[in-house]
Amino acid sequence: MAAPLPTSIELRHLRYFVAAAEHGSFRKAGVALEVKESSISRSVRDLEDEIGVSLFIRHSSGVNLTLAGQRYLSRTRQALEQIREAGEEAAAFGRAEEGHLRIGLFSKLASGFLADLFHRYDQRYSGVHIDFVEAPVESHAAAIRRFDLDAAFILGLQGWADCDAVPLWTEPLFFALPRLHRLAQRAALSWHDLVDETFLVRNQGSGNEVRGFLERKFRELDISPRISTQQLARYSLLGLVATGRGIVPVLQSETVISLPEVVYRPLAGEEVPFSVIYSPKNDNPAVRTLLSLTRTMARERVATR
Repeated sequence: MAAPLPTSIELRHLRYFVAAAEHGSFRKAGVALEVKESSISRSVRDLEDEIGVSLFIRHSSGVNLTLAGQRYLSRTRQALEQIREAGEEAAAFGRAEEGHLRIGLFSKLASGFLADLFHRYDQRYSGVHIDFVEAPVESHAAAIRRFDLDAAFILGLQGWADCDAVPLWTEPLFFALPRLHRLAQRAALSWHDLVDETFLVRNQGSGNEVRGFLERKFRELDISPRISTQQLARYSLLGLVATGRGIVPVLQSETVISLPEVVYRPLAGEEVPFSVIYSPKNDNPAVRTLLSLTRTMARERVATR
């Protein structure tokens, strides 16, 4: 029958054993660790009793390892090193120096607030790996409740069940127009200018939010907008604008995308609000540091406007 595994070995037993082996003396080990010689001797004896083997040969001038002690020393050093590394990793994770974030987005990180935010976050917390997910806000909220996402940056200020929301910033709204469009010569547009236009909207990512936004705005004018849903990526959607198939609402930060036959014109007086949602039950230290930096940058943005 196999001997039972030791159950009462404490970390100090291992530390005292290694120190005694390295110094060849309980007394010298005690001096090095600033504990009494009797504490070293008693801990080593308890360790030997626990594992059922003699680790040292005692003599008047000190101690020498037995063959069993030599084998045990090698494994013990490895164990203590792993414990030390585990502690450092846990501490780094707790300070968000290392870790993992999954972040939901409404659009690409081309420029603007989010690009600046994650650039600054990467500089401060280079050990945190971030995965980005683009999906409808309903999917983001559900993933946050399941802890599959740590946070999501969304259009609007709508609240979601079991999620906290923080208003962050606003961005001017533009429309991408064909270069030869009748409105391309205008310095700014109004909603009334757009009542006869066809709006191109993606069926993925933030497409549902964009569709809902357009429908709400035109409902105020008692008009049903003409919306064409496309199974295309954002850049390809702008390609359709270049061919004259419709126009696309874009954020100011997205106007950095340059196409020869596409121009951008602002919608006068229209700014789109954005917020971040997250679960208050999420204990990931990295998300706490991200939210803190997000709030700081949002306040800075308001102060400089």
